[in-house]
Amino acid sequence: MSKPLIAIVGRPNVGKSTFFNKVVGRKISITEDKPGVTRDRLYADGEWRGKAFSIVDTGGIEMRSEDTMWREIKKQAEVAIETAHVILFFVDGKEGLTTSDYDVADMLRRSKKPVILVVNKIDDYSEDKIFEFYSLGLGEPYPVSAEHSTGIGDVLDEAVSWFEKGVHEEDDSIKIAVVGKPNAGKSSLVNRLLGFERTIVTDIAGTTRDAIDTQLTYNGKNYTVIDTAGIRKKSRVEDEIEYYSQLRAYDAVRRADVCLLVVDSSEGLTEQDTKIIGFVHEEGKPSVIVMNKWDLIEKDTNTINRFEAKLKEDLKFMDYFKSVYISAKTGQRAEKLFALIDEVYAHSRFRVSTGILNDLIADTVRANEPPSYNGRRLKVYFSSQVAVAPPTFVIKVNSVDLLHFSYERFLENVLRKNFDFSGTPIKIIARENGES
Repeated sequence: MSKPLIAIVGRPNVGKSTFFNKVVGRKISITEDKPGVTRDRLYADGEWRGKAFSIVDTGGIEMRSEDTMWREIKKQAEVAIETAHVILFFVDGKEGLTTSDYDVADMLRRSKKPVILVVNKIDDYSEDKIFEFYSLGLGEPYPVSAEHSTGIGDVLDEAVSWFEKGVHEEDDSIKIAVVGKPNAGKSSLVNRLLGFERTIVTDIAGTTRDAIDTQLTYNGKNYTVIDTAGIRKKSRVEDEIEYYSQLRAYDAVRRADVCLLVVDSSEGLTEQDTKIIGFVHEEGKPSVIVMNKWDLIEKDTNTINRFEAKLKEDLKFMDYFKSVYISAKTGQRAEKLFALIDEVYAHSRFRVSTGILNDLIADTVRANEPPSYNGRRLKVYFSSQVAVAPPTFVIKVNSVDLLHFSYERFLENVLRKNFDFSGTPIKIIARENGES
């Protein structure tokens, strides 16, 4: 299930990035006392009162500016608003209301999304400091000082309270996001998927203008195919590049159950392909690497083996990958896609019983003791699988500091050797005994 998305919007220099950094617990956005510093969106995952979410920081919105940069920033913010579950609208409590604030408020009202009005830079609260902001017509203002970390909890309480109010209709389809660089053949692949003998249920415009959700039934199973714009390599900020296509692709990945990562075989795996694949891996999504345009490759009996060896070399960080070599244009091997989608989807939702898991981990630790550090050695008391999509395992230990990355990777390899998790990431979380 995808995490709800909180979007932080407002005109420039009202403290959006400072708030973002406080929420995610580390400095991600560039904060500088100059308008327009945050020109692109920045994402992070957060959690509040046991509820996980993603949060996006946007550039400041200047509604009336005709400057190319401001138009582009406004476009990015609009897409963030389209894809968000809850919007935090930031205004400046020291400077007071401006015409721009009224303009942004009008735009947010039209979005029909829950909007929380956040009055920032209120270091010493008094009722009269926030009174004027009621005139925006967005309900009760929340006074905060992001710089001094006051009032943040109240805003997050209100934000997470909206998550369950926005429950959508139950959708049992497997959602497939088709992502990759421009010109990798994504649209051809989508057309090929939809061209199989099937029943199209409905075509629905997605949450964004260039991501279309098409529902279909194939072999008795329901699927939703999400077509996305190509994710371009980020160039200089001054270039008017489709920044917002990355936000739309992010949203498609966030909503997806399975991602098809489309690579142009005639180009081979590029640095940009690897970044996109890494992004999907970090989001914990099962995936299939679709080596497209296979009809353009001169082949001999070892061609696929050479390509696979190169993928294994370049994708060491996700050696669980599943790949398929197809031509979306000619249909070569395209019939394999739905079987692979079903396979990695099932692997991402596989559960290991607690008894079997504990026996396996206990036997593994006995046979391969962790190294000791300063005379102390890791002890594993108990293991359990706490989630699927991706499969997530919690191991209770004597000290999380003693679980070295290399031993954690070793345990992951043991799990993968004993259970088929091909095509999906898995997570291992260490907690100290007694910690919930």
